[in-house]
Amino acid sequence: MNKTFNLLFYLKKAKINTQGEAPIYMRITIDGKISEISTKRTVLPSKWNCQAQSVKGSSEDCKSLNFYLKTFEQKVYDTYHTLIRESEPISCEILKNRLLGRDQKNRMLIPIFQDHNDRMEKLVGREYAKGTLTRYKTCLSHTKEFLQWKYDISDIDIRKINYAFLNDFEFFLRTEKLCGNNTAVKYIMNFGKIIRICLNHGWLEKDPFMNYDSKFDEVTRVFLNEQELEKLFTKDFKNMRLSLVRDVFLFSCYTGLAYIDTRKLTTNNINIGLDGTRWIFTKRQKTKTTSNIPLLAQAECIIEKYKNHPTCINSGRLLPILSNQKMNAYLKEIADLCGINKELTYHIARHTFATTVTLSNGVSIESVSKMLGHKNMRTTQHYAKILDSKVSEDMISLKQKFLDKIV
Repeated sequence: MNKTFNLLFYLKKAKINTQGEAPIYMRITIDGKISEISTKRTVLPSKWNCQAQSVKGSSEDCKSLNFYLKTFEQKVYDTYHTLIRESEPISCEILKNRLLGRDQKNRMLIPIFQDHNDRMEKLVGREYAKGTLTRYKTCLSHTKEFLQWKYDISDIDIRKINYAFLNDFEFFLRTEKLCGNNTAVKYIMNFGKIIRICLNHGWLEKDPFMNYDSKFDEVTRVFLNEQELEKLFTKDFKNMRLSLVRDVFLFSCYTGLAYIDTRKLTTNNINIGLDGTRWIFTKRQKTKTTSNIPLLAQAECIIEKYKNHPTCINSGRLLPILSNQKMNAYLKEIADLCGINKELTYHIARHTFATTVTLSNGVSIESVSKMLGHKNMRTTQHYAKILDSKVSEDMISLKQKFLDKIV
């Protein structure tokens, strides 16, 4: 990449010494950014030729000083071209530090990545979910393997990370780690956060992601339809544990709350809303956004059913919820017992609320987005797949309006 590169000798008259001499400085300009460096020489301002950037006169002292300045200038040019030959990043500060023999400390990728993960681990449960930390740990592990696979090294200077590095890393994830498209893209996005940390600290001059483009494939969201919800609601389980898991899952189907947000609910989250009915007032752990949800009758019944459960009384929680792993294990068994041919996981409840419970019953996408605690409508559109049946109902209504106009 071509850079504009200019040098200029000038006097710093603000620093005139007791002999009346001003220090001679060199100004280095690279792509509009400026740095200055002292030549360690001084001269009387009256003897300085600004246009020629040299000392006036033909005395030996003048010739000697001008020769020194030319030598100094040549040293700067040589250093600049050395950086180019070494394919090093070039900036005013990097050039200046190389000239002064104090090159910038090499910042290596792995310690920066590890420091990020260590900080994140201390914030798990407050700012990050455990699953998020696990994903970054896995990304770090993949990064280490990639460095060995591609370069036969255990670490790399962050200034060596460029567009080609990202392409090769993604190729490695797809071929060697057998990651699907969305998984590979997610790891690249995680890696991108580490690059942004380096950019924000000024450790990188150029963003290697500038022209990088890799997109998620659209995923068909799984949700329960009305018939499947009815099967779950009416199924009589002899096993109390299965019954409890079914009820908690249905609670999220009728509130749209994710597992972690349901688990942390207490009676303090239930208050009277603007319409005089009971609402859930909470904040999503994932995004810290407000999520206020009017309670449907089905959700009210489930709260009432478990209000005297020992776990709720002892812990103060609204519902007695098992671990997410156990919930998902039992949900698979529940799906089999109810004849639901879908891989039931807890997060399907959130999708079901967005589609079957709300949108397909005429609730606006704006209201659904607010209840789900989304920051923008695009996120809601991913969750809330509008059913073909709802499209059909809307179009039948539209057709009738046109027929009425004809008649």
